Amino acid sequence: MATSRNAVQAIHCIKVVLPWGLQIKRAASFSHACYKNISSDFAARALPANAVELLGHTYLSDNYSNVTKKIISKVGRNLHNQRNHPLWLIKERVKDHFYKQYLVRSRNPLFSVYDDLSPVVTVEQNFDRLLIPQDHLSRKKGDNYYLNHTHMLRAHTSAHQWDLIHAGLDAFLVVGDVYRRDQVDSTHYPIFHQMEGVRLFSSHELFSNVSDGENCCLFEQGHRTSHKQEVHTMEAAKLVEYNLKMTLTKLVAHLFGDGLKTRWVDCYFPFTHPSFEMEINFQGEWMEVLGCGVMEQQLVNSAGAENKIGWAFGLGLERLAMILYGIPDIRFFWCQDERFLKQFNVLHIDQSVQFQPFSKYPPIINDISFWLPSEKYCENDLYDLVRSIGGDMVEEVKLIDVFTHPN
Repeated sequence: MATSRNAVQAIHCIKVVLPWGLQIKRAASFSHACYKNISSDFAARALPANAVELLGHTYLSDNYSNVTKKIISKVGRNLHNQRNHPLWLIKERVKDHFYKQYLVRSRNPLFSVYDDLSPVVTVEQNFDRLLIPQDHLSRKKGDNYYLNHTHMLRAHTSAHQWDLIHAGLDAFLVVGDVYRRDQVDSTHYPIFHQMEGVRLFSSHELFSNVSDGENCCLFEQGHRTSHKQEVHTMEAAKLVEYNLKMTLTKLVAHLFGDGLKTRWVDCYFPFTHPSFEMEINFQGEWMEVLGCGVMEQQLVNSAGAENKIGWAFGLGLERLAMILYGIPDIRFFWCQDERFLKQFNVLHIDQSVQFQPFSKYPPIINDISFWLPSEKYCENDLYDLVRSIGGDMVEEVKLIDVFTHPN
């Protein structure tokens, strides 16, 4: 791959796999398959070439703009809010758990839920307010969908953390569709759905059940270690970490049942420290299901909550649904075939469901070769092109050979 990127002339061979024995030339028959190309009622209407209208707003294009019509056509589908959709079921199960487990004195839910926030955010919301450095790899144009250099489709629900904290909230869940340019296979899709959770604590809330808690402090002028931030006391950092891990352990037990084996893996996120990933042992395999950590105090302070400390987590709804319901391909979530959707038309959100396959036709494999257009070739450009032409009928794109001309 490195050689081909530096060569103006090279041949890429890719394997395009179409499910159920359908051929590209039979595009007219795609309407009878599950993975059909469906134009969203929320798609942007036609505008001049240098602008796009999305969700009632117009965005002028520039050299950063790279959102395809295929992606735009799916904005506003809000699968997580479609009743009896598997993503809706997961969202409702998590929400129900938090509503029942965490109450205030009035017996009302502690956590508020926001599941209809616009996916269009500013670059500042998506990156700067989360302390993501200007040169961080996650900002790359090749990995994100930019409307222009100031606005983009959110890459994570974390983009709303700052605004909700700034509004005075200290315990909330955010659910929404997020957008990232990605490879083509059964576990990756350029649009998926996340749930973000945030909880902040005052000194009284954090130390209320601690012996001699009135003499404990949230903050100090210390040094950053692997266990805490420089402004947090060790006591505060460890209590927040404990509360976070207990909260998430109870959540996965609620979803997967008691007796589930879990483990924590140290990791890195720009907006939390320390940071962790939770892995579960499901059917004999360890799987990562979420990321979390103690929120960077600089972020909390800038949002106006200087006297509080908190945690945040993010989980993918598709990942959980694929594991819980046995759904083998992430593209099924965009399917509007009743043979798929009716399987999740359950009487109760906690009812057990296992996906039942409804087609046994083998895939058709096609090889394609082409010359690279320039030295600035980006794999995700090809993936977007394939999706724009073949839609969700294309099951997988795989590089199988590279040739560089000696001259």
